[in-house]
Amino acid sequence: MSRPYNSNERENRTMQKNITLIYGDCSSPEIVTQAVRVLDKIAEKHGHTFTYTRAYMGGEAIDKFGDPLPAAELEKCKNADSVLLGAIGGPKWEGLPGDQRPEKGLLRLRSGMGLYANNRPAKIWPQLADASPLKKSIVDKGIDFIVVRELIGGVYFGEHKTIEENGEKVAIDVMPYAEHEIERIGRIGFETAMKRRKKLTCVDKANVLDTSRLWRAVMHRLQVEYPEVEYSEMFVDNCAMQICKNPAQFDVIVTENMFGDILSDEASEVTGSIGMVPSSSLGEGTCGLYEPIHGSAPDIAGQDVVNPIACILSAAMMLRYSFDMPTEADEIEAAVNAVLDEGYRTADMMADGCTKVGCTEMGNKILAHI
Repeated sequence: MSRPYNSNERENRTMQKNITLIYGDCSSPEIVTQAVRVLDKIAEKHGHTFTYTRAYMGGEAIDKFGDPLPAAELEKCKNADSVLLGAIGGPKWEGLPGDQRPEKGLLRLRSGMGLYANNRPAKIWPQLADASPLKKSIVDKGIDFIVVRELIGGVYFGEHKTIEENGEKVAIDVMPYAEHEIERIGRIGFETAMKRRKKLTCVDKANVLDTSRLWRAVMHRLQVEYPEVEYSEMFVDNCAMQICKNPAQFDVIVTENMFGDILSDEASEVTGSIGMVPSSSLGEGTCGLYEPIHGSAPDIAGQDVVNPIACILSAAMMLRYSFDMPTEADEIEAAVNAVLDEGYRTADMMADGCTKVGCTEMGNKILAHI
């Protein structure tokens, strides 16, 4: 995973970065456009130079090339300083065979870039506390945890096949994990906890799955190296309940690919709006993939009403984690906070007493505070 620069490197390094943009499908280009406007404003303010390379992935790549991620498009991503993605997929491509669907491009992108750690924060914004589906007594205890999800192993990357057996179809999905895959994501879980409140929960299904039992064995070895971290384990079904019942107990959750996919979506929903949640995916270097966790919202495409904030916050995460620009990232997050304080909301998080704005206008409001 990427290492932080020291202060001398920060002062002396050139601020020229090449960002590959994947605009994505349906309403996604609208949010990426707003994120680029914010990045350009930051670059202008701080004297940086951000250059952009467009890459095609997902539905737009299928339409253009007949492939959800052609090799040349993957190379554009691998050669960049980082990648900013909107969202992919939509009803138009749902009837395609599995290996030709937009989502296959995303899996290949993660694998091709060597991105094995997906970090999804679940943090409630005070201005949106009333939008949480949880009881006020639960929300008032606080929601501020992060799901560290293994990204390129497990059942999503195992063998998938459907065979004929005894006169009927049988579907088989294989869920492999090697020790080194578990160790590298487990270490990121512990390191993340060290930077936060020093509490780590490994989520698995060790009462059933051999993979989970191997996860526990590896995590126990790592635990010895991090005596300051309060380490615990929890079955995935219980964790799904606890995120709704008492999310304040969690600091960092580390888990395998499929469990992490499901739990992080659940966690984003309890915070009040999935349209506010960014994510980062990182590997060994500083080049990462940054994207909102929500989908492409095909039902509102072209209407200028989609919420761009998660994509804008994803750009802020990129500045913080891949470019080591914490001040610039703080400015973007502060601008979002100020706009929420002023009562501006997109349709997905609209509440009484607030002012509804569209995608472009929300971008304008955020830019005004940078």
